[in-house]
Amino acid sequence: MALPISGISSSPILLPGRATSATKGIEGGPSFKDFLVQSMQDVNSMQAAADKAVEKLATGGDVNPAEVLTAVQKADIAFQMMIQVRNKLVDAFTEIKNLQI
Repeated sequence: MALPISGISSSPILLPGRATSATKGIEGGPSFKDFLVQSMQDVNSMQAAADKAVEKLATGGDVNPAEVLTAVQKADIAFQMMIQVRNKLVDAFTEIKNLQI
């Protein structure tokens, strides 16, 4: 199945004051900033849930140790991924900042 090829006139051009799909998000979806903020909130909620599960386990609450371990591991992996995304964004910003014009 072939995809249609659009002409040059339909390509988005970034002009000051002109909103494009890159600034609004693709087809009305969330912008990149909104996606990052939501991802950080998700990681934070995972860490809070893992902390509560560990607290319940430590106080002798009715919780499965395997579920606690799984929650802690999921929160740790999500946090590590968020750190890697941050590192890539900082690297990209540094590279753009150092471009010679």
